[in-house]
Formats: sequence, C-alpha cells, structure tokens
Amino acid sequence: MSPTSYPDSQTRNAVESCQKHLPSEPSGGDVVFGFDGYVDNVRQAGTNAGASDGDRIETLSEFGEEIVTSAAADSSLAISWERLGQRTGGHVSHLSRAYDTLGFDPTLVGMCGDPVLDIFEEEFEACTMYSLGDPGITDAIEFDDGKLMLMESGGAATLDWESIESRVGIETLVDELDGAKLLGVGYWAVIPEMAGILDGLRETVFPKLTETPEHVLLDPADIREIDQEMLESIVAATRRLADEVEVTVSANRYETKELASVLGAHTSDDIVEDARVVFDSLAVDRFVGHSVKESVVVSDEGTTSVSVVPVESPELTTSAGDHFNAGLSLGLVEGLPEAAAVVLGNALAREFVRTGETPSYDDVVSAVTTYDTQFE
Repeated sequence: MSPTSYPDSQTRNAVESCQKHLPSEPSGGDVVFGFDGYVDNVRQAGTNAGASDGDRIETLSEFGEEIVTSAAADSSLAISWERLGQRTGGHVSHLSRAYDTLGFDPTLVGMCGDPVLDIFEEEFEACTMYSLGDPGITDAIEFDDGKLMLMESGGAATLDWESIESRVGIETLVDELDGAKLLGVGYWAVIPEMAGILDGLRETVFPKLTETPEHVLLDPADIREIDQEMLESIVAATRRLADEVEVTVSANRYETKELASVLGAHTSDDIVEDARVVFDSLAVDRFVGHSVKESVVVSDEGTTSVSVVPVESPELTTSAGDHFNAGLSLGLVEGLPEAAAVVLGNALAREFVRTGETPSYDDVVSAVTTYDTQFE
C-alpha cells in the first residue's frame, strides 16, 4: 500500500514504527489492575412512549432533543429501553479482560462483590482476584453517535488506603506487584480518596519491592464531579508517584479538555494543545489524549498525533477508551516507542468497536498490519 494513503506524515511514521517494533507474540507476564469495579448493563433506547414501536431513538442528539422538548413543556418523559447484554465493567474489569485475552496474567484488586459475584467469578476464573467490596452499576445506553452512562459508584466511593490494607494486606500487594510489568489504576473520578491510595502504594508497598512495576497507567475519567481541592491532591500524589516509577496518564477527548481547563486554565478545540497543557500540569512521564478521530502523546520527547478513522457502524462503544488504554499500555510493556504505542491503542480500540469483542493478540497484529487501509 502506498504511504500516500495516510492522512499525514506523523501517522505514517508512527504506524510504520509500530509495524516494525510490534513482536509477533506477546511477552506475557504479570499485570495488576485496581481499584474500581462495575457491573455494566449495555442498553439500547427504545422510543418516546407516544411514538411507534419501530421508531428507535438512534442518536444521542435526538435523545437530548426529547429531553429538552419535554422539559420545555413541563412534562415528564418516558423512554423505553432494552438490555442488550451484561458484563463486568470499569478499569479493572476491562483492562484485565483485555490482558487475559492478549496472553498475560492479570490480577484484579477491585470492587468484585462481598462475597465475589458470580459474574466476576465466571469472567475471571483464570485470573487472581481480590475483592474490596461491592461493585457499582452502570447502565450504558448505546446510540449511533455516542453513549449515555448512568452510574452508581458502589464501594469505590468510600474506598481508602486503610480499607485496601485491611482487605488485601500489604504483603499480598507486595507479592502481586513485585516485578509486575504494569500497574493500572482507575478512576480518579470515582474514588475520592485516590490521593491517599497512590501515596499508600508509594510509601508502604513500593519500598518493599525488589522491582517496582515497569509502567503505571492512570485513568482520570470524567473529573467534573471532583472538587478542586480533591483534584489538586490527586495531581500532587500523581507527581510524587512519578518520582518513583514511570507514569502514563491517559484520558479521552472530553476528559482531556476538562483537565486542560481545570489544571491549566486553558480552553481550545484542539486536542493537541489541550494535551500539552495537561502534560505540563501533571509532570508525569507522558500524557495521552485519545478520541475517535485522533490520539496524541506528549512527553519530554515531543508531541505526536496519530489519526484514526471512526468505525462506520460500531458494534459496541462502551469501554472503547479502556480498550484504547489496553493497547497503549501493551505497546509500552512491549517496549514500543510511545508514538507506536498510541497506534496500538487506536488499533485495538477500533477493532473492539468494530466487532464488539476484545481482540486477540493475532487480531491486534492484523489490525496494525492493515492500519493504512482504513484511510482508503
């Protein structure tokens, strides 16, 4: 395929780098994810109660119009919906599921139920699991142009470092984290005591490790519900953590914009500009902002933007961001240059959205090999 099929040279160079450096087989090894946990109900909106049965609300904007119209008329609104499926969700579940499929050995430390719920036992029977309490519940309504997520936070809302110490134990955390290739932590937005948890890991667990995790991935999620003082404490703890280990922070387009606005008093319509502001504010090893059309990585090495074409008829979009993070972190674990790791994130997330299934390693390699065909 001619390189002219790429939309820009940065994307072409990043893809060629990924194709060159991505190994034919995964390295495998131990990865650890904490500390949230959800049960996701994936749903489809039906119709306004007054509409015909076959007239499904297909877009998020149309759903919004129904709400605005009803509010303007001082009327209640009834919308039917159906559940298309149920699975475990959140950072812990999605990343663990992806890495299990990719050939690694995940350990879950999260909200899996008290006692552990059957759905977690069934999905992660081959993984090591430590439950911290009851999961939250997410009703994720899928539309053709986006999704609406209604969430109960569950035990994550009251989780603190002392709870993790008592439920799991320091020595267990040491055993699981010692020499791990990756520690993933999500989400800032749903765990108010995240600063204390990050400090607890750094002060209490890391000094006991023979080898600290090779990489730490942090996912802020939607920070709008966090007050300024709490966010500042989490950012400060993140900076302290980055003094000890390699830290990558990854956020979607809207989250990146919010972080730039809150942390850097910056607003723009350019994800690259926003990502640079966030990186400067966080003082971590790298910041990655990802969207359906473009993902960008910013570090001391510079800034690289990698284009991706949205899937025309997505099978599933809920957890697309978590699957991007799985691909991104996989690239870092496998020693790829950071721009190539972003390509891997785009490729894995796009394959997930296209099929509705977590791709195997062979699927990911194929998606990288044929990356340029999406631009035809």
